[in-house]
Amino acid sequence: MILALDIGNTNVVLGCIADGKILFTERMATDSGKTELDYAISLKMVLELREIKVSEITGAIIGSVVPPVTSLMREAIRKVTGQEALVVNVDMNIGLEVLMDNPSSVGTDLIVGAVAGINRYPVPLILIDMGTATTICVVNENKQYIGGMILPGIGVSMNSLTSRTAQLPRISLDPPKRLIGKNTVECMQSGALYGNASCIDGMVDRIEEELGQKATVVATGGLARKIIPLCRHQIELDDELLLLFSFFFSSSLSFCSDARLANFSRNLSISSAV
Repeated sequence: MILALDIGNTNVVLGCIADGKILFTERMATDSGKTELDYAISLKMVLELREIKVSEITGAIIGSVVPPVTSLMREAIRKVTGQEALVVNVDMNIGLEVLMDNPSSVGTDLIVGAVAGINRYPVPLILIDMGTATTICVVNENKQYIGGMILPGIGVSMNSLTSRTAQLPRISLDPPKRLIGKNTVECMQSGALYGNASCIDGMVDRIEEELGQKATVVATGGLARKIIPLCRHQIELDDELLLLFSFFFSSSLSFCSDARLANFSRNLSISSAV
């Protein structure tokens, strides 16, 4: 059984994978102010809640965009499971050609999502991850990562709006009763939800125009379920996409020992082109 973690700026998504299936997914807050013991306690509680025996975990993989929390979580995993977690990085050969000006600058979360996506969906592929930032990644028909876009996330945008205006309140991101709001809260909800949905639809249109063909569109991330149902394009919601990257590793590697993990890590190199 593999313990998989996706550490984002807002949340840590974790789950266990066995026999090619994700047994569960849970979220905890990302907080660099916590200690490794804090994370170890949280991790142990999640495993106990899900009735997962520590002895059943034979390996762990971390994908992260928050380096300070990565090191804390590695120590927490070691304390709880005794396993040395493999941390995904851009030096790994994960079967993806990255056609970027500087491939090493591409975020780990983008690479992980793209690899999981091409192993799960037809290409060309547009991957949308809606978290602290909204990222859009594009993989062409040759399964090459060709670039994308980075937008302010919904939460970041709304926090900026309410902190810089005197009379706009903080609101919940519940769907408004109508598109044309009749009060301040409804207007803000409509702008945040339908505005972002329209942005996603517009970006998909422009990407497909540049590609010269239709693409499979997949969305993930904590806020995707609030936005994607309001989009006019057919977009697949996949909450497990980033964790599925761990399955593609585990399907080709038996996580039986720290030594094997270390040997695997030493032999990885990314395939990239400028």
